[in-house]
Amino acid sequence: MVFRGTITDAPDFDPRVDAETLYNAMKGIGSDKETILDLITSRSNAQRQEVISAYKCSFGQDLIEDLKYELTGKFERLIVSLMRTPPYHDAKEIHDAVKGAGTNERCLIEILASRNNKQIQEMVAAYNDAYGRDIEEDIIKDTSGHFKKMLVVLLQGTRDESGVVDADLVQQDAQDLYAAGEEKWGTDEATFIMTLGNRSVTHLRMVFDEYEKIADMSIEDSIKNELSGDFERLMLAVVQCIRSIPMFFATRLYKSMKGLGTADNTLIRIMISRSEMDMLDIRECFRLRYEKSLYNMIKDDTSGDYTRTLLNLCGGDDDLAGEFFPEAAQIAYKMWELSAMTKVQLRPTVRPAPDFDPAADAQALRKAMKGFGMQL
Repeated sequence: MVFRGTITDAPDFDPRVDAETLYNAMKGIGSDKETILDLITSRSNAQRQEVISAYKCSFGQDLIEDLKYELTGKFERLIVSLMRTPPYHDAKEIHDAVKGAGTNERCLIEILASRNNKQIQEMVAAYNDAYGRDIEEDIIKDTSGHFKKMLVVLLQGTRDESGVVDADLVQQDAQDLYAAGEEKWGTDEATFIMTLGNRSVTHLRMVFDEYEKIADMSIEDSIKNELSGDFERLMLAVVQCIRSIPMFFATRLYKSMKGLGTADNTLIRIMISRSEMDMLDIRECFRLRYEKSLYNMIKDDTSGDYTRTLLNLCGGDDDLAGEFFPEAAQIAYKMWELSAMTKVQLRPTVRPAPDFDPAADAQALRKAMKGFGMQL
């Protein structure tokens, strides 16, 4: 898998030096927030864990607790969240989503629809370690109906990741989904749950294509027709992630900042979780769909040290690349979507010349450049 993140390992890394820098930045009255954010956002998550250990060994204090004490508000939430490993960060987000009165269903949907098997299994273990509780039991207590059933399926972290596709099974799954919804009165939700919750990404992309041929509508439109509420939102998120995880997160980021106010928890969660994975792809998708860079939208919608930290995670301003042509970009994106699902036959305009003789060509070129000027 090609690395497409914006945060990488810092060269010449020394965790003890970093620990001392952070200690000095928080020593005395007030704190040097600029030093803190610049250092933390220029280290990978693995390096931050080494800094946490070095800080405790050098000063006998917990770095995360010191950061919580020195910083405040959204900036504090962002910096402290950056210090957690990805599984523990996801575990905390799930825990916060289900604890107390009410449930943050959109957080549950975002995390469980977008993570692969390994990420889910590590999150489940981290949740148990951090809270001494079973994540599945907590989610079951806080949700209901088909929404709960699909969350439980995703929590198993057992989606087929073999990459093997059976053409007959593709046809069968597409037909089964059609029969479970559009073809009948009512909906067989179990078929949707079983198919979308277990089949591989490659397989499902082909199923979606086949389904559209059978139903004469997209799988998304059928889900909107047949399902409702949180279950509908969850199944749409799964389909979006099957099609393109970066585009799913680009859309989530846009919605977190558009209009009045900002969904800061969503913004923080996504910027952290994707910074070492696919932030460059998310930026490209964001620019294509919304004709504005993610960098500039963050800059316009936030302020202060909070903004600077988010911009460091974003990693660059795509608006600086030059004039943007939305129509051409949309066409290019559509071609990319198609190429991800079909084998494109290239039709070049330049082909090998018949009766090719490199020595004769070399002599012809030499003759063309001999004497005064060139023969154009």
